[in-house]
This record gives sequence, structure tokens and C-alpha cells, in this order.
Amino acid sequence: MKLFSILILFIGYSAFAQNLTEERIWKLGSKKKSIYLSSGVFHQNAGASSTISSIRSSSAGQQGYERIVIDFTGESIPKLYGHISETDKKISVDFFQTSVNPQLKSLTNTKYVKSVDFLAIDKDQVTMEINLKSKYNYDVFYLDSPGRLVIDVRP
Repeated sequence: MKLFSILILFIGYSAFAQNLTEERIWKLGSKKKSIYLSSGVFHQNAGASSTISSIRSSSAGQQGYERIVIDFTGESIPKLYGHISETDKKISVDFFQTSVNPQLKSLTNTKYVKSVDFLAIDKDQVTMEINLKSKYNYDVFYLDSPGRLVIDVRP
């Protein structure tokens, strides 16, 4: 009976696990590529410790996208790992060696974004979840001096 319970638990857990063999994985670049993806995994391995100082958005009406910018106190962005989930209508980003400014004002109810939540995993890791209103396409890149993570969202 105990073995059966463990087997059921394992099968149930693996049903919800992220399958990286089916996801597009790309390393972030420092330039906008205008290649919009609806799902996948992105990462940036280099980076120093930093603090998320602000998050802001603007709408580029003629280009047809909303730009979300996460500002950091350092000259570059920290090491990060992100996942775009088309089914959950969410972008999750784990920032390593990072903290959040306690006075940070979050985005809510913009053109495409429903809400942005920050979860402190431990003192050096923060997870950001961007909850979206619908299924969209994304172009993700970063800028230096100061460090900024840029996410362009379009239908």
C-alpha cells in the first residue's frame, strides 16, 4: 500500500512538472530582436547582486505592444531564469542574488497586465510573477547602465 501511494504521488507530481524538452530555451540578449514567442524558457547567467528598484509600463500604440520594464540598482541585470506559460497566461522570473525595494509600487491592471507579484524565496532570491489578461506573445531582452529587464507584450 505504501509503495502504491508513493507511485501515485510521483505520477501526479510529474504530470505538473515543466518539460524542458518541449520548451524553447533562449539566452537573453542586450538588443531587441522583435522575435515574439508565446511560450518558452529564457535565462541570463551573468550578473551581480542587485535590488529591484521599480517596475513600470508604457504602451507603444503604433507598434502595437506594451513594454514592461524592471529597473535594477546595479549596472547590469542579475542572474535570472524565466518561464513564459501560455496556458497559465503568466510570466515567472526567478532573480538570483536579488532583493526588492520595500517601497516598490507594483503594476496592476495595465493594457495587458492583470497584476505583478513578488515572492521572496529567501534573502537572496526573488520570484516575480506577471499575470496577464489573455494569451500574448513576448520579446524579452535586457539593457545595461543601469540594468533593466524589458518585456514587450503584444497580441
